[in-house]
Amino acid sequence: MEVADKLKLLGLSDQKVKETMKNESLTVILADIVDQAQGKGELNKSVGNLLYSLGTKLPRQFHTRLPLLVEYVARAQINQEAKLTAAIKFVRDHALKDFNTAEFEKACGVGVEVSQCKIEEAVTQVIRKHTEVILKQRYQYKIGPLMGQVRAILQWADCYKVKQEIDKQILILLGPKKEQDLKPVKGKPEKKKNMTEVQHTETQSMNMEEFLKTVHFHATGQNHMTEGYVITENTNSILKEHLKITGGQVRTRFPPEPNGILHIGHAKAININFGYAAANNGICFLRYDDTNPEKEEEKFFVGIKNMVEWLVRGHNQSTSPWRERPIHESLQLFEDMKNGKFDEGEATLRLKTTLEEGKLDPVAYRVKFIAHHRTGDTWCIYPTYDYTHCLCDSIEQITHSLCTKEFQSRRSSYYWLCNALDIYCPVQWEYGRLNMHYTVVSKRKIAKLISGKHVRDWDDPRLFTLSALRRRGFPPEAINSFCATLGLTGAQIVIHPDALEACVRNVLNVTSHRAMAVLNPLRVIITNYPNKSPTSVTVPNIPGNDSAGTHTVIFDEEVWIESSDFQEVEEKGYRRLTPSQSVGLRHCGYILQVQEVIRNTLGGIDHLKVICQKLTDSNKPKTFIQWVSKPLKCEVRLYERLFNHESPEDASVVPGGFLTDVNPNSLNVLSALVDVSVKGAQVLQNFQFERSGYYSVDPDSTPHNLVFNRTVGLKKDKGKKSNGQSNSHGIYFL
Repeated sequence: MEVADKLKLLGLSDQKVKETMKNESLTVILADIVDQAQGKGELNKSVGNLLYSLGTKLPRQFHTRLPLLVEYVARAQINQEAKLTAAIKFVRDHALKDFNTAEFEKACGVGVEVSQCKIEEAVTQVIRKHTEVILKQRYQYKIGPLMGQVRAILQWADCYKVKQEIDKQILILLGPKKEQDLKPVKGKPEKKKNMTEVQHTETQSMNMEEFLKTVHFHATGQNHMTEGYVITENTNSILKEHLKITGGQVRTRFPPEPNGILHIGHAKAININFGYAAANNGICFLRYDDTNPEKEEEKFFVGIKNMVEWLVRGHNQSTSPWRERPIHESLQLFEDMKNGKFDEGEATLRLKTTLEEGKLDPVAYRVKFIAHHRTGDTWCIYPTYDYTHCLCDSIEQITHSLCTKEFQSRRSSYYWLCNALDIYCPVQWEYGRLNMHYTVVSKRKIAKLISGKHVRDWDDPRLFTLSALRRRGFPPEAINSFCATLGLTGAQIVIHPDALEACVRNVLNVTSHRAMAVLNPLRVIITNYPNKSPTSVTVPNIPGNDSAGTHTVIFDEEVWIESSDFQEVEEKGYRRLTPSQSVGLRHCGYILQVQEVIRNTLGGIDHLKVICQKLTDSNKPKTFIQWVSKPLKCEVRLYERLFNHESPEDASVVPGGFLTDVNPNSLNVLSALVDVSVKGAQVLQNFQFERSGYYSVDPDSTPHNLVFNRTVGLKKDKGKKSNGQSNSHGIYFL
């Protein structure tokens, strides 16, 4: 009998048969079910529908019980969807227990038939409880809850018969429908929120640990309940031993390959693995996947460990002609590989298996004549990811092997090897990886940027490696918060950097001490300076937070302001200093008025002479600006997007390759002035330079020359116009 004809025996239409046959694995299962069912009873439409439901709902790891369930359905002992659902649940719950037929039949209602009389009694009982509401709402009343209440009384009652009886009794109660019953319901139903939007909104207010408490992976020791898990005759004893070793503790791992520096995508992986363990009072192992010494360096091992500590704190192949080689010969050849008798690429050790997706004999060991970071020249053979990863997970008794979606194709080899060795097999779960616009995260491509001198090193603040983000001044709390807002889905995510920067501002706004700095200084002389000597002005460290304390700055007759805060020719909407418009100085209680513009020999503005007045209610200016007096000289590095296009790796947008898309103006270095309060600042300490943005002290700083990296600009006030100040560096001025 043709496969299509077998599927038609399940009651499928011609169109449904065509759609089903597109799913090759499901088609094989359904055809096998038909073969098993034939000769055991009549294959009518009702039985066929249940057999189809069985084939689509029973997880593969429980298919050892498939013949049993097929027989019960084919013989009409399981004759309704509710009984089949209960039967599948019993099989799942008792996969590792002795199968008791009597308990099974009781659990799924075998032999239980509910009479029409009992259905009538139960429906009458339920409707009597809701008669008042039904009479009021009439035919607008939703009968779904009534169905559920009747089924709660009569678990195995036929749903179709229950609905018929409910419809009949409501008709008797209300009589035929009247004109009012035919009118549409007033008011539109509330539009359902997009699930992605709901998840994003809910996770915004949580940290990653709190969010992961809401995620439902398998319970420890319940590995066999997950889709695709392979159950063997020893699974029960192995899982019991696993629980004995771990005590039911959740165990995860973060296994980076030490051939480069971690990037923003790894931040998500770190948050998920360490976060899930923390959310369940478990433990997460930092494990180096150091199986390829050719690309590994000491600085990558150290860099990865530092970044993790920082962040946590905040197909088909041809068959090999050697496939059937005798075991003793293979063992000798493997020994020869270990002893260096083969050149690189001349011999490999393979796992003899055909995987679910058809892949043959994945490589387990290969020859590499390269010194290892830790073991030196002791070994010249190195294992592959497919071989080591699942074994390390098993040795460490990992309960949840959480990895990105691209490793889904490796799951079959992961499960096969553990079960082939008859050892504890963890469960692999996949989630979508995180990508970011306007950057590249490939280690190979970052290495090209470094060698081409487009960036300085792996921690260049224009990159999105974790070490680069730390150097730029991103707090670990902000990165963790950002990861929490992404939720946990299987979809690959591409995020605009603005989303990450918004999280950074949220943290820095309440943690960064304020300071005043001018990036493009303009000298100002106060001709009527009211004091005989420099005075001190008290400034709050964080406005609105008295517990953060204060600092003092110097106010003197010579001050420096931002050159863009003065315009000789006034423009409409410009609110700062002009020859006819005064401006206030922040914190000191004075306003300035231009007295004279002093020019240099080239005709440009050299400095301003101004007069100052005490601030009063009557002379309050339109704007207050930052200023410095007796300042410290410093270097300020302003960063823009490293690439001109948001997808520099997209050949349709950047046909010349990502290196041709590098923004030559991504770094602008300024000689600036900053107030004395920042003197002695520590490396990576964050500040908000008022009206400018958030800045962090760079490691290149010395006691006599501070270097600041701009972390992010201030958030633009959507309710205000641009006030005319230059925004050429992407800074938002308020």
